[in-house]
Amino acid sequence: MNVYDTSQMKNMLRAKGFVYTEGINEADLIILNTCHIREKASEKIYSELGKIKILKNQRKKNNLDTITVVAGCVAQAEGEEIFRRAPVVDIVVGPQSYQTLPAMLENIINDNQKQQINLEFEVDKKFDFLKEEEYPQGISAFLTIQEGCDKFCKFCCVPYTRGAEYSRPSHEVFRDAMKIAASGTKEITLLGQNVSAYEYTGPENTKVKLGELIRLVASLPQIERIRYTTSHPNDMQDDLIEAHREEKKLMPFLHLPVQSGSDKILKDMNRKHNSKQYLELIDKFRKARPDIAFSSDFIVGYPGETEQDFKDTLSLIKEVGYAQCYSFKYSMRPGTPAAEAKNQIPEEVKTARILEIQELINSEQQKFNNNFIGRTLSVLFDRNGRYEGQVIGKSEYMQSVHIDNGKHLINKIVQVKITKSLQNSLTGELV
Repeated sequence: MNVYDTSQMKNMLRAKGFVYTEGINEADLIILNTCHIREKASEKIYSELGKIKILKNQRKKNNLDTITVVAGCVAQAEGEEIFRRAPVVDIVVGPQSYQTLPAMLENIINDNQKQQINLEFEVDKKFDFLKEEEYPQGISAFLTIQEGCDKFCKFCCVPYTRGAEYSRPSHEVFRDAMKIAASGTKEITLLGQNVSAYEYTGPENTKVKLGELIRLVASLPQIERIRYTTSHPNDMQDDLIEAHREEKKLMPFLHLPVQSGSDKILKDMNRKHNSKQYLELIDKFRKARPDIAFSSDFIVGYPGETEQDFKDTLSLIKEVGYAQCYSFKYSMRPGTPAAEAKNQIPEEVKTARILEIQELINSEQQKFNNNFIGRTLSVLFDRNGRYEGQVIGKSEYMQSVHIDNGKHLINKIVQVKITKSLQNSLTGELV
């Protein structure tokens, strides 16, 4: 989602005469587009702002002005506090109001206003504003179709920083997908904080859910691959499962976060499902699409997590057999119910558990990758590798695949026979 938002801000600023630069020393405008989901990511921002202050002072000695912006979810969560902790910041703008950034910049530049802030939840206005912007070209592109979340998991700040669930009108999504396809894109990833909750009510109360929206996008002949992320197990409806059965452009890979294998912890988290229901859902998808693979998110050291709760999580990982997973130590997010819990887990216990779960996840991922040695995969090559002539792409299952002597394959989807398997990548040769 932040990659998508960043590209849209670039587009808006390009229309105002700004040119993007990789060199921060050359930048007249520096934007930190931020994430608030983990404490480490949030605190890193203030460290970066300390460096930017030094840079800003150096540029000022050369009569060069520098405008600093903090955008995204940390901006939404901390607001005016950012100005207090980092006076170097000129603009604070939330993820649902960044369409106002050009006007805020004009106020800073023309009126010499010292600081500007906008944290309004204007998600529908945001997309109305963005629809006229140009779309980034590339073989793979993101397209936001849904924002916000109504689940209120006790560990999560998303409902407070991104707001309530909002589904974009299906005709607007299709229009944007057409523009993206026309730019040469072959793979679209549909985005949402809870993308599986997508439901647009159109004229005469007609409803379009995610499964039907996927079929609409798949009707574009230029689009060869479709993905979506991130989902909540409680919103995986039958039309979406049927889309996996019927639509071959929909990739057989699903990121389905569960967070814990312990029913007690799931209840404490307010996830509104248990491990049995989650496993039944996995089984439904596998019956619909036998070649489907899964990834997930896991939080270890959630308040009150016992050794048995942790073992239940390890057992679920083994039972599902994930292709890959993300795991995190529980991070207290201010304003969330879990942050107020008295039974916080000691840091050394969380560290021991994260190491153990990551060892298991790595083992499962290696096992999954080993299954592809000798098999042929469809690979979308999108970048050069570390060595001369080497190129890297993505399989249907989001595995990194690299081959030699393949520069002519960039921006193409080709068949590759897998010859070697590593934990995080596959090596192959062109069929």
